[in-house]
Amino acid sequence: MRWPLMKNTLSFKDKLKLSLFILRNSRLTQGSKVKEFEKAWSDWLGCSYSVFVTSGSTANFLLLDTIIEYHNIPKGAKVLVPASTWTTTVSPVVQLGLTPIFCDVDTKNFGMCVKDMEKIAEEHPDISVIFVAHLLGLSSPVEEYRRIFPNALVLEDICESHGVRSPEGHKRGSYGVSEGSTFSFYFGHHMTTIEGGMISTNNRQFYNLLKMKRSHGLARESLYPKEYAAANPDVDPAFLFMTLGYNFRNTEINAVIGLQQLQKLDSFIEKRKVNYKKFLDIIGSREDLFLIPDFQEEQNSSFCLPFLCKNEQILKILKNMFTEQEIEYRPIIAGNLARHPAYKPIFTAEKSNAEFLHTNGVYVGNNQFLSNKDFTLLSNIIKSL
Repeated sequence: MRWPLMKNTLSFKDKLKLSLFILRNSRLTQGSKVKEFEKAWSDWLGCSYSVFVTSGSTANFLLLDTIIEYHNIPKGAKVLVPASTWTTTVSPVVQLGLTPIFCDVDTKNFGMCVKDMEKIAEEHPDISVIFVAHLLGLSSPVEEYRRIFPNALVLEDICESHGVRSPEGHKRGSYGVSEGSTFSFYFGHHMTTIEGGMISTNNRQFYNLLKMKRSHGLARESLYPKEYAAANPDVDPAFLFMTLGYNFRNTEINAVIGLQQLQKLDSFIEKRKVNYKKFLDIIGSREDLFLIPDFQEEQNSSFCLPFLCKNEQILKILKNMFTEQEIEYRPIIAGNLARHPAYKPIFTAEKSNAEFLHTNGVYVGNNQFLSNKDFTLLSNIIKSL
């Protein structure tokens, strides 16, 4: 592809650093580099604690599972989720025995629609958890969600939107608006550890439970291994299980890559923001063809360049042009989840904006490697459209 969704962010220097680490170290499973990366990520985000796991997907699952245990959330409790998002915001809700309540999305910021949420609040005032997804690098209005559901716990899925900010300038996931936040370091995202994810929180006891659950529920992985051992003298402390857990640990190899990539993340984000502004400059005057998404200049951490075509014919022509020019494209995340066989049995109501994204939306990649030549090509496509 002339314009792929993503180009390789791993530089020769990154690979050299990793190669030297592997040659000089015998321990490659979770160890000191994982801890170093977790600390560096917390410092960058502005939160107290972070836990490195195998992917953004396992991060979502582990965060929700830990929330259930920490707050004693009963089976069947209601979780508010977006009707258009990546599946791993919703799948853990079902897999862990909770009830997803789908909220329509906003076509300006791709977050959950405030108007639809207010309607849902009347029918489902007993929502226990709101699983927010900050999609495509735009900031969802979490503060509005908390106003509508003041007693609900808030979780933030920021997997593809590293560094996206609140209107007040805080990095999303860094301060007390949510119980915890998740990030993905998959190849196609802002920075990569090849595969990997992170959970971040400011709650020390919650962090302690996350650490144990990441490693089978072992007491020795906790902040208080001696206390747990003293309270359970009949069990060998080497294999003392304090909670039900998983093996979601990541490796030293991935952490070394993460430490290298993190040094460049701010510059990656700034370049993506510049690209997004160029994109909006190109399509902003063509409201005859497109719905124009938000810019959010100070909040933006753009993941991609989304086109919301006014009708399906425009979308069809645009896709054909992208194919002719070797520009890789994708639907807007999963489109309308109600259309997917996995979610049809649990979808509770029609969502018009999610359906619009499904039938009229497409995106092309945004990354730090795009050039003026690429945007000249895109401009010419829109002119000829």
